[in-house]
Amino acid sequence: MRNFHFKSIPMSKAVCLLLLSFSSVSSVFSQLLITAPAFPKDTSSISITVDCAKGNQGLLNYSNTNDVYVHVGVITNLSSSSGDWKYVKFTWGTADAAARATSLGNNRYQYIINNIRTFFGVPAGETIQKISILFRNGAGTTVQRNADGSDMYIPVYGTALAGKYLQPPFEPRFVPVPEPINKSVGDSIRVSWLSNNLADLKIFFNGVQTAASNSSNIILDSMLISNSGNQQIVARATAGAVTISDTINFFVAPPVNVLPQPAGTRDGINYEAGDTSAILVLYAPNKARVSVVGDFNNWIESTNYQMNRTPDGLRYWLRITGLTPGTEYAYQYIVNNALKIADPYATKVLDPANDPFISSTTYPNLKPYPTGKTSGIVSVMQTAKPAYTWQVNNFARPDKRSLVIYELLLRDFVTAHDWKTLKDTLGYLKNLGINAIELMPFNEFEGNISWGYNPSFYFASDKYYGPENRLKEFVDECHKQGIAVIMDIALNHSFGQSPLVQLYFDAINNRPAADNPWFNPTPRHAFNVGYDMNHESAATKAYFSRVVEYWLKEFRLDGFRFDLSKGFTQVNTCDANGNNCNVNAWSNYDASRVAIWKGYYDTLQLKQAGSYVILEHFAQNTEEKELSDYGMMFWGNLNYNFNEATMGFVSNSNFDGALHTTRGWNQPHLISYMESHDEERLMYKNINFGNSAGSYNVREVSTGLRRNELASAFLYMMPGPKMLWQFGETGYDYSINYCQNGTVNNNCRTDPKPIRWDYLDDTRRKRLFDITSGLLKLRSHPLYKNGFVTNRVEVSLGGGFKWLKLTTDTSNILVVGNFDVNPASGSVTFQNSGTWYDYFSGATFNATGAAQNISLQPGEYHVYVNRNITNVVSPVTDVIYNGKRIRLSVYPNPVRQNATIEFELPESGKVDFRLVNISGQQVANLYSGFKVKGVHRMTVDQLQSIYRLNKGIYFLQMDFGNRKLVQKLVVDF
Repeated sequence: MRNFHFKSIPMSKAVCLLLLSFSSVSSVFSQLLITAPAFPKDTSSISITVDCAKGNQGLLNYSNTNDVYVHVGVITNLSSSSGDWKYVKFTWGTADAAARATSLGNNRYQYIINNIRTFFGVPAGETIQKISILFRNGAGTTVQRNADGSDMYIPVYGTALAGKYLQPPFEPRFVPVPEPINKSVGDSIRVSWLSNNLADLKIFFNGVQTAASNSSNIILDSMLISNSGNQQIVARATAGAVTISDTINFFVAPPVNVLPQPAGTRDGINYEAGDTSAILVLYAPNKARVSVVGDFNNWIESTNYQMNRTPDGLRYWLRITGLTPGTEYAYQYIVNNALKIADPYATKVLDPANDPFISSTTYPNLKPYPTGKTSGIVSVMQTAKPAYTWQVNNFARPDKRSLVIYELLLRDFVTAHDWKTLKDTLGYLKNLGINAIELMPFNEFEGNISWGYNPSFYFASDKYYGPENRLKEFVDECHKQGIAVIMDIALNHSFGQSPLVQLYFDAINNRPAADNPWFNPTPRHAFNVGYDMNHESAATKAYFSRVVEYWLKEFRLDGFRFDLSKGFTQVNTCDANGNNCNVNAWSNYDASRVAIWKGYYDTLQLKQAGSYVILEHFAQNTEEKELSDYGMMFWGNLNYNFNEATMGFVSNSNFDGALHTTRGWNQPHLISYMESHDEERLMYKNINFGNSAGSYNVREVSTGLRRNELASAFLYMMPGPKMLWQFGETGYDYSINYCQNGTVNNNCRTDPKPIRWDYLDDTRRKRLFDITSGLLKLRSHPLYKNGFVTNRVEVSLGGGFKWLKLTTDTSNILVVGNFDVNPASGSVTFQNSGTWYDYFSGATFNATGAAQNISLQPGEYHVYVNRNITNVVSPVTDVIYNGKRIRLSVYPNPVRQNATIEFELPESGKVDFRLVNISGQQVANLYSGFKVKGVHRMTVDQLQSIYRLNKGIYFLQMDFGNRKLVQKLVVDF
C-alpha cells in the first residue's frame, strides 16, 4: 500500500505537490464543478468552472462556445426546498450578456461572481446556504446538469471547520454524492481531501487508518483494494475540540454468478408463493453486472444483492427474500456500477420531483420517497398486494362499428383529477349516449401536468390520477353502465426518464446508443417526439406484447388507441441525423409497417379476443384500407371541414372524408370526428371567426351553438364509429392554445384548461347537449341501429345545402341542413314515400318518393325518420308505491282540442306535472299542488301553458313521492 502525507503547507505548494504525485491536473481536479476559492464565504468573489464532459454532458462539444450562459440563484435559510431558488439573476431562455460564461476550451466554461451577497442582493440577516446554478445555451434548450438531471449547488461556508474531497470526484447535488466508483480487486483508489482551516487530518480505509497529517489543510492517499464487497473511505479533521468526518461508501463487485433463469419467470417482478419473496428479472444484454438496492438492504449495494447473469448473457435475475406480506418495498437496479434505474416493468414508481405535489386526497397513504438514500425514480414491489374484487365478469364490448367514443383528459375534465371523481360522472356520460370512453395516456408519464404523451413507465398508472384500484373501480363501473374503456398509449416513443432509454444511452450525442435494443439512435420519420422506438426489434415486440397484455388482463381494458401509429416503421424517410424528413414518403404505403401492425393486432387478439385497436395513422388510403379490412379502426380527422361548415364558409366544407364508403373501405372502421384533443374547438372559431350575412351572425353564441347542432346531426347520423372531445356536447369555446393567464398562444397547447361543468346551466348549451344526446340515442334505437353498421348511405355533402340518407330494409333516416349564412334550397328524394317524422319536433312530412324541393333558413336542419318512434323518454304509466298502484293516462291522444289527464293516487300527497320534449328537455311546468287519495281528472284546457307549444311529441311527467310516471303526449293543435 502506498500512502502520501503532507504537513501544513500553503495551498499553492500543495497543488504543486499534487501535480507531482499524480499524472495530470484533471486526475486531481476532475470535477463537474470547480470553485476558487474552494470554500467561498458569502462575501467572497468566486470563479465557477464547469466540465461539460461530466454530469449529464448537456453542453458536451457544444459548437457555439459564445452561446453558453448561467442560470443562477441562491438557497437561503428562507428556501422551502432545493427547488426554491431565491434572488435568481437572469431570465431563462434569454441571452443576457451579464450571464454569459467564458469558454476555457476543452468543454470547460467559467463564470465569475464578485461578492456573492452583493451580486444576488441578499439582505443582511438572511443566510446564504448554497449557490444554485445551471449552465445552458442562450435559448435554454440545452442544459448542463448533474448526471441525474438535477440542479447543481455550491455550498457557501462560514468560519466553522469544513472539508471536501477532491478525489474521488463528487457531483454537486443538493446533498453532494461521489461520482460512480468503478474498481476491481487489485486496483488502487486515490484520495485527496481538503479542509478550510488547518487541522489534524486522517484517512481511514475500511476502518484502518492509512494516512495522517498534522496541522495541515490537505491530505492525500492511495489505497490498494484487496477484497470485493463494501468499501469505506473516511476523511477526518480535528481542530481543537472540533472533529468532522467525511465518508464515502462504494462497492467492489465480485465475479458475476452465471445461473439459469428460474423456470416460469418473466422480465420484471415475479412474486412467489408464500408472499415473502420475489424474483426480479432485468433484460440487459451486454451489461457487465447489475445489482439491486432498496428498502430491503437499506439501499446499500452488497455481494448478496448482485444479480445472476443468465448463460445467454441477455438477462440478470435475483431472488429477494425476507419480505413482509403487504409491505411496499422501493428498489432500483445499479447497472455497471454507475447507472441507477427503476424497473421497466414496475407497476408503481416513486418520483422525488413530482410526488410531493400529489395530494393525500388524490392518492391516500402514498409511500414516501427514500430521501437521502438514493436519487432518481425508484420502483415499488409489494407481495400480497390488496386485490380488487371485480363486479362485472362478463362484459360484452359494444360492436366496434357502433362505437361512440368520448375522448377525455382526466386532468381537464374534473377538478379533482382522480378516478374516484371521474367515476361519479358516468351517469352524465351514459345519459349523453356514448358507449366508450377513450382516456388520454394514464400510464406513468414525466411530470404531473401533462397530456401524457411523454411516457416513462408503461406498466404503472400515473399516481397524479389516484391509486390503481380506483382505476379498476372506474373500469368496473363503466362496464356496469355498458361503457367500454379505451387507453390512449404512446408506444412510438419515450423520453429521458425511461429506464429503457437510460440503459443504453449515448450521452455524447444525447440519444439512444446504437446497441439500444428498443430505440433507434435517430428518428426514422417526421413529427417524431422523444426517442423513436424500433418496432422491428424483437425486444420491442416482446415489450409491446407484455404492455398490452398487462392492461387488458390486469385492468380489463377494452382496447387501445395507439398514438402516432404511422411512426411504427423502420423505413427511414429522414437524413442520418433524423432531420429533413420527407413527410410524403413517410405517408406512402409501407409494407413493413403493415406487417408490424398486423402482427401487433394478432397479439392483441391473442391476449384478449375482440379488443379494439385504434390507429392514429393518417397514411395513404390503400394502407389504411388494408389494415381496416384486417380489423383495425382509424382516426378520421374532419375538424377543418366541419369547422369551416359551422363557421359558414361552405366552399371547403365537404364531409365526404368522414365516410368509410367514400374512401372505398369495405368495413365501417373509420372513427370520424369534429374535435379531438389535437384539434381546435369548433365554438372557439365560431365565435371568433364565424361568417355573417345581415342579422345572421355565427359569432353570436346562440347561433354558433345552433351551428354545432347542425354539424352534429350530420356527423352522428353517418355510419361507423364516432368520437367527440370532452365538453364538445356543450360547445366548449376555449382555444386549444388557451393560456392560464387568459391569452391564446401556441406554447400553451398542453396547459391546463378551464373545467366548465357550469355550461349545463346555460339553456343554450344544455340544448346542444340534449340534441347530441338525442342523436346518439337514435344510433342505438332498435329500429335504426343496424343502419349505422352498413354501407347503405347516400350523401350530398358539398356546398351549403347538404343531405345524408341512411337506409335499411325497413327503417330509414334522412338528414338535411343548410350550412350557409343565407337561405338555401335543395332537391331531395326520400327513400320511401309516405309520412316521415321530424325526430326532434315530431312534426310530420309527406314524402312523395320523387324529388322534392326543401327550403331552409341559415343553420336550419331536420333529422327525418320514417318510423314514428320515441327515443329519449320511455312511457311509464303504472307503478307501485308502498305496495299500492299509481296510474296515469291521457285521452284522447293525440291532443287536438282538449283532453283529459286521469291519475290515481294510493294516498294523499303532493303531485307535480311537467312536460318534456323528445330530447328530455323540460318545456313547461303544468301543475304543482296537494291531492287527496283517489282518482283525479284534469282537462288540458286547465293547463293553459300547453297551448303555447308547437306541434310534436312530448312526454307528460308526473312526480309523486319518490315515484315518476311518464305518458307520451302528441300535441296536434
